[in-house]
Amino acid sequence: MTIQWFPGHMAKARRQVEEKLKLVDIVFELLDARLPLSSRNPMMDEILKDKPRLILLTKCDLADERANQAWMKYFQARRMPVLPVDAQTGKGVQQIIPACEKILAPLFQQREKKGIQSRKFRAMVTGIPNVGKSSLINRLAKRSVAETGDRPGVTKAQQWIRVGKTMELLDTPGILWPKFDDPVTGLRLAASGAIKETILPIDEVALYVLNYLKERYPDRLKKRYKLEQTEQDGVALMEEIGKKRGCLLRGGEIDYEKVAELLLHELRAGRLGRISFEFPEDWIGKEEMGYAGDDRGN
Repeated sequence: MTIQWFPGHMAKARRQVEEKLKLVDIVFELLDARLPLSSRNPMMDEILKDKPRLILLTKCDLADERANQAWMKYFQARRMPVLPVDAQTGKGVQQIIPACEKILAPLFQQREKKGIQSRKFRAMVTGIPNVGKSSLINRLAKRSVAETGDRPGVTKAQQWIRVGKTMELLDTPGILWPKFDDPVTGLRLAASGAIKETILPIDEVALYVLNYLKERYPDRLKKRYKLEQTEQDGVALMEEIGKKRGCLLRGGEIDYEKVAELLLHELRAGRLGRISFEFPEDWIGKEEMGYAGDDRGN
C-alpha cells in the first residue's frame, strides 16, 4: 500500500519554506514525540541543508516517558540538538531560547567581530500538519497569534511573530511529503491525527491501533475498556469494546465505525495514558544507536 497525499497548498508551502530560509537564522523542526521518525518529513534535510536546526519533540506529555528518553538519546547520538516540549502545559518551552542561543553562538561571535552586539535572531517553525506548531507559537508568544485546531492543515499562510525581545518566529504551513512507501508510517500518522481521516479507512486505522496496543500496552487496553483479556484479534476486540460502550446498530449489531471513532478520539486525547506509536528500535537496531534496555512498558 502506497499512500498518495500531496495537496497543492503543500507544494506551495515547500516553495515558501525554501524562499524564506535565507531570512532566518535557525529552524525549529517539530516532531510528534509519540512518533518522531514517522512524523519527520524526509524532505526536510534536503530543504534545510546546513541551516542550524533545533528539533522539538512536541506533545511529549502524551508520549510514553520511556520512549521520550530513548528518542532524546537517539537524536543526541546523532549530534542533533533536541528538546521535549508540550505546548499545552508549557513544559520545556522556556528552554527553547537558551538552546537557540547556544546553537547560534558562532553566529553571534561573527556579528561581534563586525561590531554588531545584537543577539536577536529569527527562527522558522516547520513540521508536518497537526504536529502542534500553532500551539507552540502561541505559548512562546504568550498570546493567541496563530490559529490552532485538532485537524491537519489549519495553518495555510506564513506570518512573522515576535517573541520577547530577542526572537522573531516565522510560522509556516505544515508540509507533508508526497507519499508513504511504508504503510505502517501512514497508519501511525493517521492514528496520531496528522493525516485527514478521509485518506485511510477509519476502521483500518483502528484495527492497527488495537493490534499495536495489545502487543505493547495490553494493560492500558484492558483497564480502559474493562477487557478480560486481549489475546483475540483486532476485530474481536472492536466487537467487545462496542458491546461495553454501547456502540450498537439496530438489532444489536456492532457499529464498527463508531467504535473506531471512539478509540481514536480517546487515544489522541490521552485517555489510555501516555502512548508512543514507535520506539527507536522499531527503526534501527539497539546496538547501532547505542541504546540498551527495553522501553516497552505500561
